[in-house]
Amino acid sequence: MIRLGIGFATGRKNFKRVLEVYLRNWNFVKDKIRDEEISLNLFVAYDTCYQNTQSTEFTNLSQNIVDSFDKVIFIGQKNVSLSFKLLIEKSGLDERDVKTLFSSGYAGKRNSVLFSAIANHMDYLLFLDDDEYPMAVTNNHDVALWSGQPVFYSHLKEISKADFTTGYHCGYVSPIPQIDFDKTLSETDFKLFIETISNDIINWDHIRDLMRTQGVTYADTDVLIQKKAKEVPLIHGCRFISGANLCINLTNAQKTLPFFNPPGARGEDTFLSTLLEDRRVLQVPVYAFHDGFGYYKEILSGALPIELAPIDMTNKVVEKRFLSACIGWIRYKPLYILLTDPEHSEERMDAVNDALTQVLPKIAAKFNNNQFLSIKDEFNIYRKRAPKHCRMFESSQKSWNDLMKIFID
Repeated sequence: MIRLGIGFATGRKNFKRVLEVYLRNWNFVKDKIRDEEISLNLFVAYDTCYQNTQSTEFTNLSQNIVDSFDKVIFIGQKNVSLSFKLLIEKSGLDERDVKTLFSSGYAGKRNSVLFSAIANHMDYLLFLDDDEYPMAVTNNHDVALWSGQPVFYSHLKEISKADFTTGYHCGYVSPIPQIDFDKTLSETDFKLFIETISNDIINWDHIRDLMRTQGVTYADTDVLIQKKAKEVPLIHGCRFISGANLCINLTNAQKTLPFFNPPGARGEDTFLSTLLEDRRVLQVPVYAFHDGFGYYKEILSGALPIELAPIDMTNKVVEKRFLSACIGWIRYKPLYILLTDPEHSEERMDAVNDALTQVLPKIAAKFNNNQFLSIKDEFNIYRKRAPKHCRMFESSQKSWNDLMKIFID
């Protein structure tokens, strides 16, 4: 029997609808796996503060959903606090180290799910997101064509041969809006900005192509037709993955690695990527549609749009999310530079600071929003903290390894 854990780090109210769609999707394809019996198990770390929800909005599942799983485990703030005490007592680890692993934003929630899956003897853990749906969308003569995606099956088919499997994403993958360049903000200016705040996996050619499709990422038909898994390449010491549509092989728990993000920042998938040089990571040919702005929740009810709305910079929701993403990216940029290029980190961080000084006034003028100027302040705050965050990052790996030795051996 294969024990598959399904993991969510969630805070959105439509979590249960998304889960139900994934289960219906699984029911269509599960008979393809004939050699092994599959035990499905659910692990949910939820945050009631994210959208001012009640815990029951996550835990009150329909009987049909409950019956689909052999185990259902919820991880909320109360039982996390209790687990802290038990872990500290049993492991002898420092309280600060345990809190770094399990209470630091998205990374902490993902680590809670990961640890719970290992403790419950899962073979594999598949992370899903509550704003991603098992669909691929392609563009054919300006018409959106949709296809269901066998997410569970595609990962199960390959994960026994890898340490990680990661899928593809389409839809609103990036919050970068479509921009009409002019004297206020030229294409050269915006290229400098994007390259300054992003990591190594984002390149300007891709972003420019994305803007030509009005910010929407469409699925690659070659990937859908050929259905071939491929090795994720090593780029500057990283094998880049996403935090969802991601499966982790747990059969050797001591090979597992923790997520990490600097306090108040994102980047938990990027920092895990920096640790994967000696791991086998396969990209599997399956898509998830990222509904990053919540435009298309009706997809969960089977209503498929024939065209997708552009990411319009004049839309205040788009502007707010783009600003939030920029701040999240720039907050983890100093640690990312320090980890991937320590010998030239000061030189590169000086270059980031200079580029922000040059381009942020133009960005703020284009959006008519001076909050964009704060991006430079955020960068310099996190630059000062980068050595401390680096020590936290290294400490989290040691603490995780210690936990695996104590609880798994």
